Amino acid sequence: MNIEGPPAATTTSESSIDERFEQAKLDAMKELAYGASHEINNPLANISARAQSLLRDERDPERRRTLEAIHLQALRAHEMISDLMLFARPPQLQRQRLDLTDLVRQVASGLAAECERRGIGLSVSVDGHVASIGADATQLAVAVHALVANSINALGRDGTIQIAVRHSLDGGVLLQIEDNGPGIPPEVRPHIFDPFYSGREAGRGLGFGLSKAWRIITLHGGSITADSPPTGGAIFTVNLPQ
Repeated sequence: MNIEGPPAATTTSESSIDERFEQAKLDAMKELAYGASHEINNPLANISARAQSLLRDERDPERRRTLEAIHLQALRAHEMISDLMLFARPPQLQRQRLDLTDLVRQVASGLAAECERRGIGLSVSVDGHVASIGADATQLAVAVHALVANSINALGRDGTIQIAVRHSLDGGVLLQIEDNGPGIPPEVRPHIFDPFYSGREAGRGLGFGLSKAWRIITLHGGSITADSPPTGGAIFTVNLPQ
């Protein structure tokens, strides 16, 4: 199976419909993000501040655990709204020439300890000399991190993640993240890049990780596809222009 976000259309008419649909989704996300930012962030900040204030004088262990949970969940909700804003209205890209191989290795290094803790083998391979690309290093690192973290979450414990960097046939640069996890069920395929879609049965959970990756990569003029081979696992392929 092969899916792409957004899926490629087969005719000019279908392409136009898909583009309007994607734009309508982004417009709806922007409206939701702005509303959530204005109407929800302030109460969340008050809840978090109140929980921290009560924690300072609380000595009962059980009450402290409850207050800490309230504080952490308020922070989690705030982070989700921030992710929503990033997806709906990402920052302006600050492009520069960069070595994708170096960026990928830095991201992998940052996740190495978590992989080791879970018994997951993480490797990076490079096919010869890969040319530099014009990209926003910070944003692209967020996208790569999200894709690798998605594979980590899919595996849970044990397994392997292989990251490959190579030239693409169209002259760009290809990045592949392959895991031997549970794959992507057919019912998840149409929604895998949708924000908040829960693919927990595939170990690919609720959140913005894959959505952010798709948004950032397409802003760079690239594309991302997801395959789930018959043998199992998942392969995410990113194609970026030079």
